[in-house]
Amino acid sequence: MTPDHDRARGPDGRTGLSDLLRGHRLAVGLTQAELAGRAGVGVRTVRDLERGRAVRPQRTTVDLLADALGLSGDERREFVDTARPAASRLPGPGTDDPPVALPQPVPLLGRERDVAEVSGLLDAYPVVSLVGLAGVGKTALAVTVAHAVAARHPAGVAGVLVGEGSDSPDVLAASASMFGVNRLADLSCRIGDRRALLLVDAVDRAPDAVAEALRVLTAAVPTLRVLVTGRRPVGLPGELVRPVAPLDVPPAGAVPADRADLDRWPAAALFAARLAQVRPEPPTPVELPALAALVRRLGGLPLAIELMAARGRILDVTELLDRYGDRVLDLSGGRPGWEPAGPSAGPSAGPSAGPSAGTVTLRDAVATSYRLLAPADRTALRRLSAFRNRWSVELAEDLLADGGRRWDAAPMLDRLRELGLLSVRGSGPFRFRLLDAVRDFAAEQADADGETARIRMRHAVVVAGLVHRTAPGLVGPQMSGAVRLLDEATSDITAALAYSAEHAPETALLLAASLPRWWRLRGRDVSGRHRLRELLADPRTAGARPTLRAWAMLGAARLAAEHGAGAEEIPGVRAALVIFTEAGDVTGELSARSVLCALLPGLGAHDEAREQAEAALAAATRHHRVREMAVAQAHLTWHDVREARLAGARRRLATVDRLAAQCGDQRLRVLARADQAELTRLEGRYAEAAEQGRRVAAALAELGDPGRRRRTIGAVGLALAHAGRTDEALATVAELWPSGAVPGRRRPPAVEMLDLPGSGGDVRTEDALRGLIEGHVALHRGDREVAAEWFAAAADAAEGVAGRRDLVEALVGLAVSTADPAVLDRLDAARQVTGVSLLPQEEELLFSLSARRRR
Repeated sequence: MTPDHDRARGPDGRTGLSDLLRGHRLAVGLTQAELAGRAGVGVRTVRDLERGRAVRPQRTTVDLLADALGLSGDERREFVDTARPAASRLPGPGTDDPPVALPQPVPLLGRERDVAEVSGLLDAYPVVSLVGLAGVGKTALAVTVAHAVAARHPAGVAGVLVGEGSDSPDVLAASASMFGVNRLADLSCRIGDRRALLLVDAVDRAPDAVAEALRVLTAAVPTLRVLVTGRRPVGLPGELVRPVAPLDVPPAGAVPADRADLDRWPAAALFAARLAQVRPEPPTPVELPALAALVRRLGGLPLAIELMAARGRILDVTELLDRYGDRVLDLSGGRPGWEPAGPSAGPSAGPSAGPSAGTVTLRDAVATSYRLLAPADRTALRRLSAFRNRWSVELAEDLLADGGRRWDAAPMLDRLRELGLLSVRGSGPFRFRLLDAVRDFAAEQADADGETARIRMRHAVVVAGLVHRTAPGLVGPQMSGAVRLLDEATSDITAALAYSAEHAPETALLLAASLPRWWRLRGRDVSGRHRLRELLADPRTAGARPTLRAWAMLGAARLAAEHGAGAEEIPGVRAALVIFTEAGDVTGELSARSVLCALLPGLGAHDEAREQAEAALAAATRHHRVREMAVAQAHLTWHDVREARLAGARRRLATVDRLAAQCGDQRLRVLARADQAELTRLEGRYAEAAEQGRRVAAALAELGDPGRRRRTIGAVGLALAHAGRTDEALATVAELWPSGAVPGRRRPPAVEMLDLPGSGGDVRTEDALRGLIEGHVALHRGDREVAAEWFAAAADAAEGVAGRRDLVEALVGLAVSTADPAVLDRLDAARQVTGVSLLPQEEELLFSLSARRRR
């Protein structure tokens, strides 16, 4: 049992005991063994004193060593004062400066809040236990807190380190000696009614002995406050357990911009600081992404960061990630912290700050905490290792349910948190997460016990259920919350889908069939469609419920429409419609008809598309499905616009807005207003259309729909170009396409518009929109040749894009710019395919063109 104290120097700055003892021994020409034999103490006692591992021994030990060294006079007094500084420094009542018999604190990164919170807890609780995984920084935090609150403990601040095999008398004796007394009764008299603080480090080495000793201490000295560190709580009445979490890491996708930016995330800052100790060059910009990924993989655990950074002597950060990113549990090195003198040191009590002679792996650190768990909690931890990111209590209970029997997981999660195995961050339901090292270790244990396949299958079923329950919320007023939930679960969805596709394809089909709307919003239309087609073609899903296969067919079609391949999926949608109708599945029927409304115009089947929209409206009305009524009216609006019945289209959009308000679908309302702004432009009220479009664009930004916002801003630019406000129109072009053409310069627009960034597979539509804006700007400026280039590019981009009249608008502009009869022929052909009727202003332009040609 040894108290913690500074190793090298005493509190007054004089030479420490280790150097003084070594100097006297060498002066008389004795070896450590010879001095130990002459003094009658253990050789390890001498060795540990000279190494600084026990620098405040018992007075008897000091006198024996002084006699063996032949010390007398001033030399003896200096030796005794250095060996026993606390006794000579402990003040009597009324002294202002409290003694602090602890190591000096090391600089901490990202622990300011922890220091403040623990400091406050010591005012309210007699015992505060800092618990957590080995290497999380409990001791460093405790020492810093003890120094921070020293002024509030006038009777002194001291620390003891629990040694292996210590018993309760050891703890009591060491604690009393640190306050300059030999007996517990004397300690009570010494402290009196003044406050004192005792730090007890590494209590898990002798938990029962520490618990008994602290019960006695706190009862005998009521003004004594105790700060404890260990892997688990002591279990005392009135004890406040305060888990110590790892350091904050950069979130997924975040990359420090430069070295200074690392300080935003303490884990990254600590890694950089430790790296600076082993190599002179700071992390290069090329290394910063790997650094962020590496500290995330290390889970912000200081021990892991220290061990990993030490390898930076020979490897750069990218190499560290490549080499060790998948095996962080194998990291090893000297154990940081303080080490007790050990049983052979006898009854001496002194501070210790020397590193262990052995090594520790991160696996050892996690295994120690794992062994503290009850068998049932170990089983739960192994199952929870299936989660790849954050999860909720409900998901944990789903995963842990045995034979359909659910149980309350909260107590178990609290135990995992107390041991530092579980991280709890944030305020939403998805706030629980295992540290990466803990998850990897638990997964190893599951594999060793032959549980992995069963756990992963259960995980896939649970995730499929979560997604299936959440998917209906991807439309309507709950959309933003549903998207956020699936975003949180992305890594678990990916893992569950990959495993079940191989081992349980029907589960995978259920999961994938619920995801198309989310995949579309996240730009994963190609990969999502590929996954659905694979699962539908898998013979093992042939016996799946027909309606499940029908939903998968619809999903593939929705995703195909995003990248211009919707026509390929129409047979599947027709088959899905039959299945839903025969099954009496109204939701499925309405969804299938809605998908057909979107896809059929691409084949020129406008009459059938209208029939499907009318059938959907009738079914939705019959079943009082308000949102589906609004969607059907929106589809019919397009047909009114296509046939140039703008007044009818406006009435329908008003109905869409009213129905969307009735069902609380704010997104649908905003989209209807975006269509209203576009309709206002088609009516020729360009200034009003621009103002409406700007308001809608702001609302779309709040909704988080960047693709539709871009389209709306582009429509504003087109309205401004029509109105002749060319500078404002070009400002929208510069906002949406910053690498676009410089106004007035001749360059081939069709080439420039290749690979422009789009959203949701709408790149061709955006290309066409840009060409229309640039073309009208050039036309207003009198540059017909440039206008013709832009209109031609817009027409090429709009070719084959279903559901829009951009192609007709572009060809009208091209005809006006070139007066080429061939363009008029192309326009007639496009109108036949699209079914688009000319607007009055377009007919007027073409009539003027015809009149010019006749002249």
